[in-house]
Amino acid sequence: MSGTRRSYNEEYKRQTVKYIQEQTKTVAELALELDVPAKTLHKWLGQYRQFENEPIVTPDKYRELERQLKEREHELAELTEEMAILKKAVHIFSNPKN
Repeated sequence: MSGTRRSYNEEYKRQTVKYIQEQTKTVAELALELDVPAKTLHKWLGQYRQFENEPIVTPDKYRELERQLKEREHELAELTEEMAILKKAVHIFSNPKN
């Protein structure tokens, strides 16, 4: 098993939770970075999490994400149509003429 058991003061726990909330990394990645077990970090998040520290999606950001989604849906529709055309072409050219 692991060696010594470490204890952390309240301020360290609060600052760590704040740091976690500001990151885009996973808790597992941060656990390795901070050398604190992921299970401990999850426990601290449950105790000290403050949602005002988490980034809020603004209306502008929401509209931008909506625009990107519509753009990707349009690209997907075009690619789906192109793929259907290519499948038909492969079928036509792969059949030998009698």
